[in-house]
Amino acid sequence: MAAAPASGTGSAPRRSGHACGGAAGAAMDWERARSTARDGAGAPLPAVARPLADALGHALAAPLTALADLPSFDTSAMDGWAVAGPGPWRLRDGGILAGDRPEPLAYGTAVPIATGAPVPAGASAVLRREHGEAGESGGLLSDRSGGTGSPAPGRDVRPRGQECRAGDALLPAGTTVTAGVLGLAAAAGYDRLAVHRRPRVELLLLGDELLEFGTPGDGRVRDALGPLLAPWLRAVGAEVVGRRAVPDDLGLLRAAVRDSAADVVITTGGTAAGPVDFLHDVLDGVGARLLVDGVAVRPGHPMLLAELPPAADGRARRLVGLPGNPLAAVAGTATLAVPLLRRLGGHADAPPLRTVCAAPLPGHARDTRLLPVRCAGDGVVPLPFDGPAMLRGLACADGLAVVPPGGTDTGAAVEVLAAPGP
Repeated sequence: MAAAPASGTGSAPRRSGHACGGAAGAAMDWERARSTARDGAGAPLPAVARPLADALGHALAAPLTALADLPSFDTSAMDGWAVAGPGPWRLRDGGILAGDRPEPLAYGTAVPIATGAPVPAGASAVLRREHGEAGESGGLLSDRSGGTGSPAPGRDVRPRGQECRAGDALLPAGTTVTAGVLGLAAAAGYDRLAVHRRPRVELLLLGDELLEFGTPGDGRVRDALGPLLAPWLRAVGAEVVGRRAVPDDLGLLRAAVRDSAADVVITTGGTAAGPVDFLHDVLDGVGARLLVDGVAVRPGHPMLLAELPPAADGRARRLVGLPGNPLAAVAGTATLAVPLLRRLGGHADAPPLRTVCAAPLPGHARDTRLLPVRCAGDGVVPLPFDGPAMLRGLACADGLAVVPPGGTDTGAAVEVLAAPGP
């Protein structure tokens, strides 16, 4: 995987006074920046009705309640015979398959039944096929399981309402619709789900030096962030509606930001104070309001979050500015973009994942560090190739450890963020 930097990652110092609010202050604490991104999202996007096939990845806009009992009738849990009363039983002609509507079963009789078939009224249990023996004459069925000669009442029957009753709350609002949720919703009787609209995202990849295809060289580098960010943003619930390269030109960048129809614009590069780092000037020119301008985290400290002027239809718009170095941009995405998009999409906050360090995790002297780690048998261990412009360590990572200033020792507890997915 290419690990080349995108634009706007020069080492020039930050402006002493820059667009959108004058003098640059101290970088924001990492946890506060993450909270600001969540809180800055405001209310989740409106609810829409989606067919089950189109609801995957959205968040439920209302609790999922059962529309029917599950199962909705007494069901056979095994292949065998439905029996009424104690054995031996007189065998009835025919059999019961899934989807049938069986006649009641008389006391002292039995009928073959398939797994998933409705248990007839009057039946007391199901006798498993391997436990039953049908006589050659007289049509009698006996229980040869070695017990009492009759299965206990209710044996191998899934009773109506065993999983839930109609009206029961199955899942709360804010639950992410996974494949399992789709299966449960279908079983509970749903054809469509009320979900929050996905936030629409446009990616603006800044820099004259970016190559979309081919081998890097002669001062040109491959764009590593377009291929990395687009699937990750989809995985956290966004709809990526555009992805385009923008040259190092103040006017072109201003037009791209001003005219974007997305709910969230995400830029890569241009967040620092280099000679072609125009993002602050653009935000000032369009009348944006900065919510985050620099975060005390390594890599990725020159990230930013801004409120853009509303769209023509009144929709709120936001911009996340990521540093151009690939691992720094990953840190910015995890810090600002993911919390913002999850909240806009109506997803409930997941509890933090905490584990222990199986080896010391190196930290920064003053700032939080987001460090690629992999899971070992007794915790997480750091990975090499963890520089701001590198992706080799990230490609092997199970997550990003949130390392406090100064680092952690073996055995210490540490929070781990999900690695870019899917």
